[in-house]
Amino acid sequence: MNFFVLATALSALYATLDPTSVAQHFAFYELYPKTAEGRQALKHAWELLNRGDTLADPELVLPAIDLQPILSLVNRLHNEEAPQLNPEPLAVIEKLSRHLGNRKLKGHSVWTLEEVLALLPEEVDVGRGLLVAELGEAKEKIQSYEAHLDLMALQIQARLKEGAEPMEKLRAINDYIFSEMRFRFPPHSLYAKEIDVYTFLPSVLDSRRGVCLGVSILYLCLAQRLELPLQAITPPGHIYVRYMGPEGETNIETTARGIDVPSELYLGIETRSLQERNFKEVIGLAFVNRAAVSWHRNDCQTAIALYEKARLFLADDHLLKFFLGLNYLFAGREKEGRALLKEIQGIVPPHQISADTIGSDYLAGLCNPAAIQAVFSEVDETRISILQKQEKLKDVVARFPQFKQGIFHLAITYLQLGREKEALPLLQRYTTLCPDDATAHYYLAAIQYQRRNFNESWKSFRSSEKITSAKGHHPRALFELRQALQRACPEPYARTTGS
Repeated sequence: MNFFVLATALSALYATLDPTSVAQHFAFYELYPKTAEGRQALKHAWELLNRGDTLADPELVLPAIDLQPILSLVNRLHNEEAPQLNPEPLAVIEKLSRHLGNRKLKGHSVWTLEEVLALLPEEVDVGRGLLVAELGEAKEKIQSYEAHLDLMALQIQARLKEGAEPMEKLRAINDYIFSEMRFRFPPHSLYAKEIDVYTFLPSVLDSRRGVCLGVSILYLCLAQRLELPLQAITPPGHIYVRYMGPEGETNIETTARGIDVPSELYLGIETRSLQERNFKEVIGLAFVNRAAVSWHRNDCQTAIALYEKARLFLADDHLLKFFLGLNYLFAGREKEGRALLKEIQGIVPPHQISADTIGSDYLAGLCNPAAIQAVFSEVDETRISILQKQEKLKDVVARFPQFKQGIFHLAITYLQLGREKEALPLLQRYTTLCPDDATAHYYLAAIQYQRRNFNESWKSFRSSEKITSAKGHHPRALFELRQALQRACPEPYARTTGS
């Protein structure tokens, strides 16, 4: 009687499994391996992975090898490092995955950094390229992480009908990454100190935590396997992925569980357009993120090595040259630093409104490397970190009274503390030295609006609008500020002319 009740209960439990979920069926088998239902769960999971192709291809029949490593890879716990697989399970996963889209790429057959660098961007297998660039000649470790990616792609594919449309693939990837596997953006206290940990593919796979770049790279790896063409888009300090379809663009914001954020919201006062990055550049950006951590740990030698490695993939990148040039200065390599800063001096990147002033100020003798370091001092969510940066910047501005970004960032610290009164004269001083900074004029307009100095607010607003309009840029923030000003106090010029 007890056996009958147990069998009935197991049958009922088996019936509740999602028929498209490999993970659920593997988990059921691990719990009840010696039961008929357990064996059926294993058989069904395997059929999902091989798309039911065992009749056409006998090699895909459930193998006689120990399947535990594969089961562990699918159902391992959060923050548990992925196992390094032996040749037998690797061979089985390779057979299951040989139809995946990334196998058609030339980049899937390369095994050295030199070979990756020789590829055209459209030939790059993002996963292979990044793993080779990071792990070097550790081929078995690379194959294990790729097997993990393959199994993820196969599980997503199991939920898709034959000939699925791109939007169906997008939804399936989102559901798998963010709902089933529960990949998440790490807490600020963690990623601010260890952004490199949450950027590189192995760490992201092991921890199921990733910053924007880390999860975007994972997304691209899966998309290549599922033959879903995606673009990598980089607003300043950020990255997300985009699908361009017949009906327009769909943005995938990987820090917010894949929601579609309108492109307009990524644009700021200074950002007039969004950069699209090719897949070689995406690999380079991973090293840029890692270098930033070393920089902020005051380990400039490591930062330089990482920026130089990133430069192999981002040879002409304006921001990379800027960061590398600064770190050369911090490391005492002034000649190399000055050469890079001169190379980009006065150049306005196509996606921006204005040129950098830090490099120009250094070359003009208006600041030194320590002053620049103070500008880039990190702050976190605590008040004390802002006050510490503020004290550094006060000393910098006292010593270098014409260092533009020193003045501007000192003003920003006051704004972060809610002390607009102290920020106001600093911003006014800054715009005297740097009249073409639309962002600073916008801040002045917003502060004057809050203080109900509407005529002064309109004056600063028009200055900001003039600069952005000259570049064909009409940011949403200025539009919203104009609306607020019009409600509070119609534009003086409009009132006097009756227009």
